Amino acid sequence: MAFSIERDRSTLDKDLVVVKDLKQYFPVNTGLFQTKPLKAVDGVSFTIKLGETLGLVGESGCGKTTVGRTLLHLYKPTSGEVIFNGMTIDDAKTVKRLRERATMVFQDPYSSLNPRMTVSDIIGEPLDIYDVYGKDRESRRKRILQLMDFVGLNSEHASRYAHEFSGGQRQRIGIARALALNPDFIVCDEPVSALDVSIQAQVINMFEELQKKLELTYLFIAHDLLIVRHISDRIAVMYLGHIVEMAEANEIYDHPLHPYSKSLISAVPLPDPKAARANRRIVLSGDIPSPLNAPSGCPFRTRCQYAADSCKDVMPGLKDLGGGHFVACHRVDEIN
Repeated sequence: MAFSIERDRSTLDKDLVVVKDLKQYFPVNTGLFQTKPLKAVDGVSFTIKLGETLGLVGESGCGKTTVGRTLLHLYKPTSGEVIFNGMTIDDAKTVKRLRERATMVFQDPYSSLNPRMTVSDIIGEPLDIYDVYGKDRESRRKRILQLMDFVGLNSEHASRYAHEFSGGQRQRIGIARALALNPDFIVCDEPVSALDVSIQAQVINMFEELQKKLELTYLFIAHDLLIVRHISDRIAVMYLGHIVEMAEANEIYDHPLHPYSKSLISAVPLPDPKAARANRRIVLSGDIPSPLNAPSGCPFRTRCQYAADSCKDVMPGLKDLGGGHFVACHRVDEIN
């Protein structure tokens, strides 16, 4: 059954999402009448092509979720530019148009659903906000049942409440809600991290099937590197509010160039016992610095075994090393 809301793809640009020097600072009280900016995202730039999945990985607290929320203007950006399908998102009108065509699947399927609303009301809320069907309640009902069927939920679930479902079923409800307006772009914020491993595979496969059928574009945020490699076309590695490396998924895994990426990849478990024994684990020293007191120059220098004096003074920018492989490191040529 085809979706009832059609989109005109003839005007879509090759780059559906363009993010330029995006910054998100949060003021934090540090004393009496004193505040200091917490630099959650500090100058992030990337593009996502139509139909592509960009994976975003990094340690907890590096700013991955903040990037996704700021991109959709759930947080108002401190500075920078977000361009969606050629439209610069800079006022209430463009934000509303963005949210009609771009949406989000949240990490926690327990807290992201209203416990006072039935499944039907949760999935139908976007349709009501944008007045898609007006007073045509029958078309609205058919659309909701269609969405439920699309994500593997039965029609008799429509009148139930979120607490009556398992974690995997709740996440399916959230995905159905995200699909309600037939969006072009979805930010997937660690959508399987709270689920059992067996359920994770089902949800990931569903994301892939939906992408093929609906020509969706994803920003897939996760900390599980195996899942990200499986679903992503390209991967961006974040550290302390900055993107330090970005390349095609297989290129990142087979030839990581940034010291931080090397450490992350070395921690990925290998199914082959011989390969696992031969794998050299790269353990970083120290803890990730606080974004309230980020180090000068390269943000990774305090934990990098290759850090030099030059790393203290200048923030390295992303440099294209060929083939779309970008690395932000002053000494990348020396250490590889």
